[in-house]
Amino acid sequence: MKKFKYTARDRQGRKILGEVEAGSIEAAARLVRGRGLVLTSLKKSGGIFNVGLKIGTGVSEGDVTSFTRQLATMVNAGLPITEALTILRLQAKSNFQPIIMQVLADVEGGESLSRSMNNHPKVFSPTYIALIKAGEAGGVLDTVLARLADNLERRQEFKGKVKGAMIYPTIIVVGILVVSAIMVVFVVPRLNELYVQFGLDLPLTTRVLSGIADFILGFWFIIVALAGGALWGFKIFRKTKSGGRKISRFVFSLPIIGELQKEIILAEFTRTLSLMIASGVSILEGLQITADVVSNVLVKDAVLGAKSQIEKGFPISYSFAQYPDMFPYLLSQMVSVGEETGKMDEVLAKVSHVFEVNSEQKVKALTTLVEPIVMVVLGVGVAFLVISVILPIYNLTTSL
Repeated sequence: MKKFKYTARDRQGRKILGEVEAGSIEAAARLVRGRGLVLTSLKKSGGIFNVGLKIGTGVSEGDVTSFTRQLATMVNAGLPITEALTILRLQAKSNFQPIIMQVLADVEGGESLSRSMNNHPKVFSPTYIALIKAGEAGGVLDTVLARLADNLERRQEFKGKVKGAMIYPTIIVVGILVVSAIMVVFVVPRLNELYVQFGLDLPLTTRVLSGIADFILGFWFIIVALAGGALWGFKIFRKTKSGGRKISRFVFSLPIIGELQKEIILAEFTRTLSLMIASGVSILEGLQITADVVSNVLVKDAVLGAKSQIEKGFPISYSFAQYPDMFPYLLSQMVSVGEETGKMDEVLAKVSHVFEVNSEQKVKALTTLVEPIVMVVLGVGVAFLVISVILPIYNLTTSL
């Protein structure tokens, strides 16, 4: 995407200065003429705007979902793409408006909608682009947009349920950390000064708490540096092939959490693949796209392995069955039914629903398990703080 400055005249002969965004200077010229202007000069402008856009768009998944639903409604009602994008640009949030404007400029310049959106990979995922492209090729863009909007809304709803179930434990843990930090940084040092003045023999718990407070206050910069280095090293390690596999394998081996993570990934995988097949995307292309966007390395390897088996002529169900650690027996059996009936998209949608229900049940079980553990830890922590702070004060008052 490039920016071009132009000088033109309108029908009244007035001089107009402006700027357009297009893929080429020819497309930019078409855009200016399309606005009813007589072009007099056109040149490429500097590009700091595009650099900033690539650094961070600030567009949320909810923004994309709302945009897709509204675009689907407008296209289904018979509005041209350009008119629909113009309306949506005016209605969108400020951080989304420049992106829609660029997509609109490309479409007006003769680009397809999928290719225009492909210039913004941080906003529109490869799956999103592939579905739009399939809808354009099959002449069913309105149907694909509606299905895509449904899929994005279900995805958001499912994520909302998972996050909602973890809000309470998260608040409790954050509360513990905040209270502990306040005690260590502000309360304990003041009390230590008081205890030293009176020459008290401090209990073990108080000495431990004081040591922790002194260490944190004296070496906080080292702690921050070590934490930052550890986080940086973890990110680097996770990006390597062996590191990604080890981390994924460790996550899957965790009780309850591992199975929950796998269920969530499989629900997303089957839902997306179902949508792509229903929209006319081939099974091989669908598997390749989903493999590119899946977050877990082990699942990605299994998807690519199944794709390789299918390319060799093996049935889809057989290919999935070769990876029982990643694809449960239910998936391969249901895929076999889909192959026999020719309703692969419907079967995958049903399997996705099963995985979603299982995930919700595991989230509830995890929440039920975490809440008492958090309360016990909270009780032990509060008791330790109270004993460490109150016991020396009690000894001081009894000795006077």
